[in-house]
Amino acid sequence: MEQFNAFLVLLDSNLSGSWWFPALLIGTGIFFTIYLGFPQFKYFNSALKIVSGKSKNSESDGETTGFQALTTAMSGAVGTGNIGGVALAIWTGGPAAIFWMWITAIFGMTTKYVEVTLGHKYRTTLNDGSISGGPMYYIEQGLNMKWVAILFAFLMMITAIGSGNMPQINNIALVMNSEFDVPKLFTGLFLGALLWIIIIGGIKRIASVASKIIPIMGIIYFGGALIILAENYQNVIPSFNAIFAQVFTGSAAVGGFLGASFAMSLKYGVARGLYSNEAGQGSSPIAHASSKNKSIDQGVVSILEPFIDTIVVCSVTALVILSSGVWTQKFDTTFSKTDMVILNGIYSDDKNTDGEYLYPDHIKELTKYVQFIDSSVKEFTGSLDVDDGRILSDNITVIHSRSIAEDIIISDSVENNLFSGQLEIINGKVSDQVTIKGKSLVSSAELTAKAFSQGILGQYGGKLVAIALLLFAFSTSITWCYYGDRSTAYIFGEKGVVWYRNFYVLCFVLAAVIDTTVVWNIAYVVVALVSIPNLIAMFVLRKEMKSLSDNFDIK
Repeated sequence: MEQFNAFLVLLDSNLSGSWWFPALLIGTGIFFTIYLGFPQFKYFNSALKIVSGKSKNSESDGETTGFQALTTAMSGAVGTGNIGGVALAIWTGGPAAIFWMWITAIFGMTTKYVEVTLGHKYRTTLNDGSISGGPMYYIEQGLNMKWVAILFAFLMMITAIGSGNMPQINNIALVMNSEFDVPKLFTGLFLGALLWIIIIGGIKRIASVASKIIPIMGIIYFGGALIILAENYQNVIPSFNAIFAQVFTGSAAVGGFLGASFAMSLKYGVARGLYSNEAGQGSSPIAHASSKNKSIDQGVVSILEPFIDTIVVCSVTALVILSSGVWTQKFDTTFSKTDMVILNGIYSDDKNTDGEYLYPDHIKELTKYVQFIDSSVKEFTGSLDVDDGRILSDNITVIHSRSIAEDIIISDSVENNLFSGQLEIINGKVSDQVTIKGKSLVSSAELTAKAFSQGILGQYGGKLVAIALLLFAFSTSITWCYYGDRSTAYIFGEKGVVWYRNFYVLCFVLAAVIDTTVVWNIAYVVVALVSIPNLIAMFVLRKEMKSLSDNFDIK
């Protein structure tokens, strides 16, 4: 598993982790924003009128209303990324990463407008009477490149599993286990069965479920968030300052957080922004294509999607995490071997009474190390003596979740007894089958749960996050199966859909017990891969899009 994860990290470093992918993603949004005359601002009020029904529009054939199509796409976008993804961005890139999430969302509103309009225009009706649309159709018909359309559809099938499926149940299972002691496998099996019951009903049942879940989960989540923000009101303005203060320099080390470079803040802000609102990814057009609205009207409606998803929901999550201060605190947690490394020498992040690091050189070198910059830090290789769960060596430092770990206890993974004996370490990694616990920073949905658990909500805050995450992430998994089965139908016809759905549910169950870091790295890679052909196709069809946009009757 560690070798597979290393391979994923290598792929990601050459895709979303490289300079050209954020440039392509944001550049496409900037280009269309200028080229189409800032539609995300010009048509925002029209989008509200159309989706609320205040504007009368001529309808076309379709299976869902404009509102149902929007909520279906929203249920695919508003998910783990809004709870776990935001926390992951802060944990890796610091507060400055949130700024780049916002930038991605602002220009993503235009990107979404373009891809949804084109996806709706080029949609088709299949033999069974169902509507099918999305980038594969405008790539084939608009560009006359069938092979690229097939490539996109195939990548979307994989993305639906690697992005819309596995990270969702993985985070649900993690939080349900930590907050309610529900076994991860049971969560996977129970929700897997429920998932199957819903998805066999097609887009009409999916849209019906989504239009009900979205308002419920919004009320639950925002209610809890407002309580936390009201309690920490004095930290809200400083939280905004933290986001803007280090945008172009990276986030400095503070508390247990070892800092992040500008490149990391940019990378993870853009990556989490894309993962959250999906602008440019080509997934939302598949849901919006089922709408009875005219193509350009549904495109205008889709402008609301990145705004609600990232500007509103992600920002609320970020402010709760930052204002509560938990992103710099260490908590008792079970260590993931993927996120743990043992180093030669003793490093400390202790502070004096003025809050200054006692050993700033240690922080400087460790910051370089976690940012993958050349440093003097060396990984340990050899044997460590352990007695009653405690490491006896006094010349090593354990890093977990990008922080110096404390109060480490090692247990036998099989019998769960305190471990005594020797641990074999190779290049900083533990090769023995043991369970390691201690204090360190936490990330993903666990970090958000900790933020909601501070103050007046107490343990109920974590449970609120668990319930909200269950609704957010489960609705995402439902919608993404639709994206995957429409892509399957494009390549293999309707006969292939049932096989895809079976495989989708199987992966859903298995992901409940897979390493969290590996799951997220899969998501990073596949999201970048599927976005590339879609972004290029949008640019090639720019003149057609401008003609459609110029003829829109502002409501």
